[in-house]
Order: sequence, then structure tokens, then C-alpha cells
Amino acid sequence: MRLDDLDPTQHARDLGSGGGGGGGFGLLGFLPLLLGRGMGCGGIVLIGIVALIYFAMSGGGGMLGSTGGSSTGPASTTAGASGAAACNTAERRFPCQVMTSTEQTWDALFKRSGQTYQPPTINFYQRGVQSGCGQASSAVGPFYCPADDGIYLDTTFFDELGQRYGAEGDFAQAYVIAHEVGHHIQKLLGTSEEVSQAQARASRSEGNRLSVLLELQADCFAGVWAGNNRDRLEPGDIEEGMTAANAIGDDTLQKQAQGEVVPDSFTHGTSAQRMEWLRKGLESGDPAVCNTFAATR
Repeated sequence: MRLDDLDPTQHARDLGSGGGGGGGFGLLGFLPLLLGRGMGCGGIVLIGIVALIYFAMSGGGGMLGSTGGSSTGPASTTAGASGAAACNTAERRFPCQVMTSTEQTWDALFKRSGQTYQPPTINFYQRGVQSGCGQASSAVGPFYCPADDGIYLDTTFFDELGQRYGAEGDFAQAYVIAHEVGHHIQKLLGTSEEVSQAQARASRSEGNRLSVLLELQADCFAGVWAGNNRDRLEPGDIEEGMTAANAIGDDTLQKQAQGEVVPDSFTHGTSAQRMEWLRKGLESGDPAVCNTFAATR
């Protein structure tokens, strides 16, 4: 994906190393526990692109999940930096350029409907971090915290995403970030809060179903961003995105982790559904097509 002409976002922070390690799970190593456990009605599971994390709504926000490998590297030498200065490493420059692109795209789309887009902040960390939604380790991977409008990322996640799950390439990384931005769009539109309230009244299976619809919508929003930037896509980019979406479907992950599939425990959608909604957004470039809640399945 060609983003070299874009300056890194000014909405970035380097939080350095928060310690805590990954607990030995590594990328998606904790999925069998979460997938088998299910979620209570009072919470939302909003996953980062590849993993599951409990999103408990409190004071208007909880965690929007993720995954990632555990980092054992040294603390960042730019800890405390903000703005473009937080993007001054090779592994952070591309995510920061993706953020700039999402800001431009969603700003234009919001203006078309007479609204003002307020971008999230991407927070880089190592090993562990204290977010507005609580403590998290690198094992949970990228996640969005609505309490502080923050996307949290340990970039070592991308290494394991490619090496262990075969989702390599810059567009696969961009999809991860754009999915988290999609959760931010849901907060701005009030969708996350509506779903949280509905889950509080729902059974566990119905709560999981609503979580699936929320996740698929975030996939679709990621596709909308890509669809509005087709001139920046390179050969193979779409395939990279579809490979990533296929790799993180609930059915695929459950089968790999525990040898069986339990549909009632799905919280993010099947591989086919995730690819379908990513494709819908990409082909249309229109957020209006992303109403997963009205879709008949």
C-alpha cells in the first residue's frame, strides 16, 4: 500500500514499556479460554482484529480487544514522545501513516453527512500498558479503548501475525489498524453504547450475536476506508486483507485451538463473514452498506 507521501499522524503517543509481559500466552494463545467461556450480558467483546478481549462498559468505555505476541525488548528510547515524534521508528512509521489516511478519509465522509470527525490517538507500547480501560499486556494485541479514544498497539504483534498465522504484508497490518478505527467510528455514532445496553438485557447467546454484528461492522468500516483509497492499493493488497480476515474468523480460530467449533460462543464472526463484510465495505466505499444489524443472515 502506497502511503509514503503521507506525513505521520499527529495523534500518536509513545508510552514506552509498561512491563507485565505477555503471560506466556503469545498471540491468540488465550483464545481457547475466552471462546469457551463466553461473555456475560453486561459486557461487550470487541476484538481487535485478531484476538479476543473483554470489553466491560464502564463510564462510557471499555476495551475493544486484540492480540499480540509478548514483547521482551528494551523500553522505548522515545517514551513520552507525542505527535509525529512518537512515529520516528521504522516499525511505527507505517501505522502512523495509516492513521493519517484514516483521518483524511473519515473526515471527508463525516463532512458529507454534516458531522465533524474527531480522530482517535494511536498509542504505542511495549510488553504492557495502562489504558483508560485498564491494564493490558501485549498478549491481547491491538485494541481500542473508548474511554480515552485510544488505539493501543505493540508493533511486535505484526511479526507474529505474519509468522504464525500467515497474514503477511503491509495491507494486513493496515486492516488491523483500520478495524480498530472502525470501533472508534462506532463510538462516535453511538452504536457501541446501544449494543452495550442491548447486551445488558440479553441472554449470553444473544449478547454474543450482537458482538458478532459489531465486529463485522468494524470490518466493513475498515473496507470502506480501503475502498476510498483504491488508488493507493498495490497488486496483492486485497488478497492480504482477505487472508488476514480469513485467519481470524471465530470458526477458524476455534478449530485450530480446540479442534471443534462452537457457534453459540462466536463473538466476531466466521472467516467467511469477516471476509464478506470487509469486501462489502471495500467494493462500495460507503459506510451505509455496513449496517450489519439490519442484514438478514
